[in-house]
Amino acid sequence: MFLKKLAKEAPLTISYIQNGFMQTCTGRLLSLDLKMQTLSLKDENQQVYSIHLSGIKTID
Repeated sequence: MFLKKLAKEAPLTISYIQNGFMQTCTGRLLSLDLKMQTLSLKDENQQVYSIHLSGIKTID
């Protein structure tokens, strides 16, 4: 369901749940680890976010 949006080169905005709180992050996909079920996103400040796939609510 999310794979079409992840395949694009455009920046993504991902809303996800982490530690019971809704978080939002905007950046480019850095990596997708299916074994660990995480994706890494790098924002414009070069900060890397690791997000569990199960916590993702929306991808724009």
